Amino acid sequence: MHKEVDAVLPADPVAPSSATLTIADRATTANGSERPGGSPTMRRGPDPAGATPPSMRSCSMAVGRDLAAAVGVLLIVAAAWSVIGTVVVPRRIRSRITRTVAISLNAAFHFVADSFDSYEPRDRILAAQAPIQLILQIVVWLAVFELGFALLLWPFMSTAGLASAFELAGSSLCTLGYLAPHNGGPTGLADVASLVGLGTVALQIGYLPTIYAAFNRREGLVTLLDSRAGVPSWGPELLARTHYGLGSGVSAVEQLPALFEDWERWSADVSESHATYIALVNFRSQRALSSWLTAQLAVLDAAALYLSLLPDAPGAVSARLCLRGGFTCLATIARARGFAIPDEADPNAGITLTYEDFVDAIERLASVDFPLERSNEDAWLDFVGWRVNYEAAAYAIASAIDAPPAMWSGPRRHPIPAIAPMRPATRKAQRPPLNPPQ
Repeated sequence: MHKEVDAVLPADPVAPSSATLTIADRATTANGSERPGGSPTMRRGPDPAGATPPSMRSCSMAVGRDLAAAVGVLLIVAAAWSVIGTVVVPRRIRSRITRTVAISLNAAFHFVADSFDSYEPRDRILAAQAPIQLILQIVVWLAVFELGFALLLWPFMSTAGLASAFELAGSSLCTLGYLAPHNGGPTGLADVASLVGLGTVALQIGYLPTIYAAFNRREGLVTLLDSRAGVPSWGPELLARTHYGLGSGVSAVEQLPALFEDWERWSADVSESHATYIALVNFRSQRALSSWLTAQLAVLDAAALYLSLLPDAPGAVSARLCLRGGFTCLATIARARGFAIPDEADPNAGITLTYEDFVDAIERLASVDFPLERSNEDAWLDFVGWRVNYEAAAYAIASAIDAPPAMWSGPRRHPIPAIAPMRPATRKAQRPPLNPPQ
């Protein structure tokens, strides 16, 4: 038996409000036709105040996914630009991703190294910084790519959520293929993500031999200089040892112009490689007290002293070209590291090195009878005019990479006294007795 359900009406005979429940006289189907049986159907009015209709919630989620997709596109473009600018473009391209990784890792390593007072353990810790930076860099690139592609795939995940988008992005980037989309849009994005992931890893694999080849070229002359200028290297020591022929008593000052020419070419090579691949600046030498920076600083100081003390010496042009190439190299690398180095130094600004330090170096040269053709005062003026061109850049880089505390190499982040170059003693074997005891 069919039972009719009456609606509850208010006491006053007024029209029901839009928020009350009503009963349809006849139930109809969605297209307006009468439903078989004519059973009554309740029709609900609008939701109470403050509630969001399902259609609005669906629209809000769609807009949110579209915005997330736009952010994903930006992340993919930023990561791609960072990869291309770092390993493909043969010049320095600034990237926030690469710079953030470098700054964060540098702060972490120096935080640990600063807990040691002596230099050797600090050097052992900092020696791992540059290789770890290369590994961490590709990890960050791939992580940013995965985040970007996951956000870009999210709008296509109609029944799945953001977690499924991350799974698909990770499967595509790593070219593992454990998840596969079945419609057009996600399939195309998955293919692009696979190419991006494979290309990033391939470029990094090709990037490492370039880095280590430049490192080996750099370290060749640095190792040769260790025997000429001591460890850590010092400019006056280079002149002194060259003059007395490393203990042979035969002066080899006439060989200095050839040495300056070698270091002019070295400066050109290092300037190009270290400004382009900035991670090379943090690669450290095999010996704790040996460094590319202190070696170059020693050669530049030696050339400046050579021109200041011997104005008519042979090979003056080679010394000048060495200085020019050297301070151009240091300024280029310092600017690539973010230091404000002027294009032209002001000779009236002076230098940090004191006149007393300069006089001590002259006394070291005089102890081996190095030819001194000018007074200390006159030589000092010329020396300041040369050193002002490279001192600020050299000191900034030395502090940033915590180079060995060589003499005349400036202050460090962690106060450490300057270390004089080690001078091996000249020893001779004792003559064995003519009649050894039986």
